Amino acid sequence: MRKFRIPALLHFASALLCAAVFIGPAAEAAQMSTSIARPPKPLAKSDTKPPAKAPEKPVAKPDAPLLPASFAGWDSSAEPTPKPLTDPAQVDAGNAAALKEYGFSDALMRDYSREGDTLKIKALRFADASGAYGAYTFYRQSGWPKESVGTGAASDHNRVLFWIGNVVVDSQFSHISAMSGSELRDLAAKIPVPAGNKSLAPPILSSLPQKDLDGQTTHYALGPVGYAGSGGVLPPQLVGFDRGAETATATYSLRSGPATLTIIDYPTNQMAAAQENAISGYLKAGNTSQHPFTKPLQDSNPAAIAVRRAGPLLVVVSGDAITDDAQKLLQSVRYEADVSSLPGQPNNEIQKTAQLLVAIITLVVVMFVAAVLLAVFLGGGRALYRHLRGLPISSVYDEEFIRIDLSE
Repeated sequence: MRKFRIPALLHFASALLCAAVFIGPAAEAAQMSTSIARPPKPLAKSDTKPPAKAPEKPVAKPDAPLLPASFAGWDSSAEPTPKPLTDPAQVDAGNAAALKEYGFSDALMRDYSREGDTLKIKALRFADASGAYGAYTFYRQSGWPKESVGTGAASDHNRVLFWIGNVVVDSQFSHISAMSGSELRDLAAKIPVPAGNKSLAPPILSSLPQKDLDGQTTHYALGPVGYAGSGGVLPPQLVGFDRGAETATATYSLRSGPATLTIIDYPTNQMAAAQENAISGYLKAGNTSQHPFTKPLQDSNPAAIAVRRAGPLLVVVSGDAITDDAQKLLQSVRYEADVSSLPGQPNNEIQKTAQLLVAIITLVVVMFVAAVLLAVFLGGGRALYRHLRGLPISSVYDEEFIRIDLSE
């Protein structure tokens, strides 16, 4: 009869282990998907009380009017319903060009009253939050006290300016009170804001160093009119807005004096490099009749004026700080290419698909490595076992024979 050999047992055990390695994760994944798909069994009333829901922050519907008829006791229902204004010249004739650069869409103006007091509100809507933030910094003057309304706010006596989403709200009280901030927060909750990328602030703001930054002095510009109107340091024609540039400017309170940091973001590194040569040449030439300095540059310490490039970013420092402090501020700007999702934003479908593919590839690689290690372990053990018995390492040379019992 044919002998039943130990190598056959080893082959059978190896097959069982490999099947366990591959089937185990699949079964676990199937169990997890089943548990996720199947809703949990509801608790009995005697088990526990349902958790109290946290109060939800009121959010206006996207199709809600830009300004409500009434809020926090202020009422304008007696007045005719105003019509939206789509021409920026009707909203602010002197700054219509700047509003166009920021992507002005439409505006609404309403007059409210309450117990003899009046409140005039002008709401300006833009294509996205970047344009709204830029317009907010254009109208907000440096030094205005910070207020807690919307995404960002500042006040000047009876005037309160704030922005939320892609809307800028300019309010003028006849009489300011301690409750004015709370009333405007109630108004901000009724203003419709967009979802998705249109609600994101300009990414260039993340490049501004936070140390010694005066947050109430930041200005964001998308064109030459807005840049010049918000106190830009460089000549607008030298920035390169026609090449798709955008700028962020802020003041820093350094030990040796105030300094102004200007960051210019270009679409490509090549554009930034070409513009760096033009700006560097302008600054090195000094204040001449052919290329006169702007007022901010004339008031700066000549030794502190410098420019450097970091990827597609151009960084210019000016002001009254000494050279060492200005250089430290200049070098503190870093550019890091990051393709990950922005904080607080859900991943889109492309990112989810990529993450799924990476997870599948990782699982396949892990299973393959586990199978190889298992095969090496079992094969090596078998070879060692045969070697200790004095047999060849491979079973290829084994001879099988049939024994016939002829004793009877």
